[in-house]
Amino acid sequence: MPDNSAPLPDFTRWPSFPFEGDMRVKPLLAPVEVEPPRSGEDASECVACGTPDDAYIWISERWRVRAMDRPTGLPMVLILECRSHLDLGDLPNLLAAELGVMTVRLERAIRSLDGVARVHVNRWGDGSAHLHLWFLARPYGRLQLRGTFLSLWDDILPVIPEHQWRENLALVAAWLAGFGGEAIAEPAHIQWESPSTITYSPTANETGSRPANLGDIEAANPEPNQPPAPTIAAESGAIDSPTPKA
Repeated sequence: MPDNSAPLPDFTRWPSFPFEGDMRVKPLLAPVEVEPPRSGEDASECVACGTPDDAYIWISERWRVRAMDRPTGLPMVLILECRSHLDLGDLPNLLAAELGVMTVRLERAIRSLDGVARVHVNRWGDGSAHLHLWFLARPYGRLQLRGTFLSLWDDILPVIPEHQWRENLALVAAWLAGFGGEAIAEPAHIQWESPSTITYSPTANETGSRPANLGDIEAANPEPNQPPAPTIAAESGAIDSPTPKA
């Protein structure tokens, strides 16, 4: 039976490490001779290339920014992608230079949100062949979330309210659109609620209350010599309102 009692690494004792209690180090598997292809190695099967612009929060001629499909535990998690089906080391000089500008610009946009202290920028590249950089916002004051484990905490923290998440997306998209491109994300819409009926009291004017509507004002102050409203006679009887148009 293999010995699986290797000592735990020092980072398990860091304040930012998300777990505690009894843990064991997994056994290290033998290396494979040929690594499996990543998702989207073939551009015709690339998910990023096949995703329409309306799935992103901001787009431009050469870059796009997308979010998760739902809120998570962090104030903001975004992914920057180039439109061209390229990996990081394949970028031509123009896109390589623009990547630096876009990274700084997106970091500033996320850091401008209320409650954000830092923005972590990560690129792993083991899952998809299409270049994508992760931007994760660390909440202000949450010192336990500092460092390399922020992406783990994102799955552990309580999910933020959806209206706040959508508003943050719209703010970041608007910030980026201020330098060019097009903002796709919109802020959450206010859900207005109104009473189903309006009650009017005939004594409202006597008590000094405001009349319910314009009709109440006209009824309380009729114009002089105003002829009565005409009535329209129908064959089956009299009706007091105009016949609706076909």
